Amino acid sequence: MRTMSAPWARFYSNSCCLCCHVRTGTIILGVWYLIINSVVLLILLSALTDPDQYHLPSAELGGEFEFMDDANMCIATAISLLMILICAMATYGAYKQHAAWIIPFFCYQIFDFALNTLVAISVLVYPNTIQDYLRQLPANFPYKEEIMAVNPTCLVVIILLFISIILAFKGYLISCVWNCYRYINGRNNSDVLVYIATNDTAVLLPPYEDPANVAGKDPPPPYVSA
Repeated sequence: MRTMSAPWARFYSNSCCLCCHVRTGTIILGVWYLIINSVVLLILLSALTDPDQYHLPSAELGGEFEFMDDANMCIATAISLLMILICAMATYGAYKQHAAWIIPFFCYQIFDFALNTLVAISVLVYPNTIQDYLRQLPANFPYKEEIMAVNPTCLVVIILLFISIILAFKGYLISCVWNCYRYINGRNNSDVLVYIATNDTAVLLPPYEDPANVAGKDPPPPYVSA
């Protein structure tokens, strides 16, 4: 008899990147994100302590907006601290096999994937926004004139292709983290079943058919005195 399984169960695998276990891959991914956000946090903290080092005059930016004000720097610092906490939780959860600790990092991946998908949809629906964005860039922005000289249709196709590759890679990382969560969750559940089965204080009840069979037997013959 064939058992029915969920459609997404066919994509479940214990390996990622063709060689690593999903648990090892999640640890590496968590450490990588942890390093990136730590570097970003150090840059933001150094910018807060020495604002003149990262200050760009408004003339270089077209005179319409400033590079980073104190409020944006504080918000970015808080986001970096939150990301460091989430990545540390995912790394610790994958290492110590605590499935619940991986959920915040998985939710962040879903949120990031949704944002990139919205960017791709906006580029596809409103292709003229790319040219408007390029015009707003500073005059000394690298390769600004070369990019604006490209055919708008080709530029949209290139950007969509680049975003599609990023989305495919992010989707693969999401599947790796999800498979790690399922692996750890299933392993913990199997450990509980093994503990119950091997517990010395457990009472093993007879099968349901045994009492019925015993009750249905014929009574023994009566005792006859010699």
